[in-house]
Amino acid sequence: MAQLHNRVSNKELKQKLYEEAFDRTTISFYQYFTIQDPAKFRDDMYQALNAMQVFGRIYIATEGINAQISVPTHLFEAFKGYLFSIQPLEGIRLNKAVNDNGKSFWVLKIKVRDKVVADGIEDPNFSMENKGKYVNAEKMNALLASPDTIVIDMRNHYEYEVGHFDNAIEIPSDTFRDQLPMAAEMMQPHKDKNIIMYCTGGIRCEKASAYMLHEGFKNVFHLEGGVIHYANEIKAAGLESKFKGKNFVFDDRLGEKITDDIIASCHQCGQPADTHTNCKNDACHLLFIQCDACAKTFDGCCTTACKEVYHLPIEDQEALRKGVKKGMQVFNKAKERLRPRLGIDIEVK
Repeated sequence: MAQLHNRVSNKELKQKLYEEAFDRTTISFYQYFTIQDPAKFRDDMYQALNAMQVFGRIYIATEGINAQISVPTHLFEAFKGYLFSIQPLEGIRLNKAVNDNGKSFWVLKIKVRDKVVADGIEDPNFSMENKGKYVNAEKMNALLASPDTIVIDMRNHYEYEVGHFDNAIEIPSDTFRDQLPMAAEMMQPHKDKNIIMYCTGGIRCEKASAYMLHEGFKNVFHLEGGVIHYANEIKAAGLESKFKGKNFVFDDRLGEKITDDIIASCHQCGQPADTHTNCKNDACHLLFIQCDACAKTFDGCCTTACKEVYHLPIEDQEALRKGVKKGMQVFNKAKERLRPRLGIDIEVK
């Protein structure tokens, strides 16, 4: 019977990753297209990619595919051959990581979801066929120089916090589904402006651009390939980066440095910092920004309370976190959860 899921522990998988004698290439890609049988599509893809030792996270839905993966470099052409053999994915843009240590993923997970991007859109007349115009890096820089341009960041607060385009507007919501109507409402007074939307790799801003057109906006653009593709383009063309700071990524790296600017602050002491880390208390795992000094003071934890738990015997820690679904908190950085936790018992010496 074909293997359709991982059967090895994370600890063993991580160890194997760091023992590998070959390089890996981290890429991301997405495509909106109709998949009639997502479950079969998922199982077929799992078997093919697992055979090529591909790691990463892929979401499949009737509306398309969204993938962030790590491919053995020596098998990259074979991987492309397989991917491009799927007709709707032929020639698809593959965003290569800006900063790649080859250790971004250690297991392959392919999941079927209702949508590849949870958007909350229920209008049956909404269609991804009508979407905003692509802009490349050169066009993006040109439009940003115009007073008739408004640039909207369609990422979450924690992503915006460590890096964003000059004068980009943050949509103050913790979920994409809430950001869409909020962005449309906020832009009502600016319907005559050029509206450029961007995100990490392009999938969110492409859907957001289609939503804005659906809501009656006319001059809507979205950044082709997101920040990742933009960073690679400006480097290749020798252009100035209008994106400042880090680009947050959803893998073990937690960020790619686009410029040397540090625009964020440590959530514990307020000093300039842009390094995200997960609290080492296994009952917490809060993702927050921590400077080197606070990492040493708090032993990688977000509060003194978590530090105390972290230093308890393992059996005591396990008893305390019994029933806690810590996995859901690894990428849970909602402002209402983050700020209260880090506004107490902070004492850096």
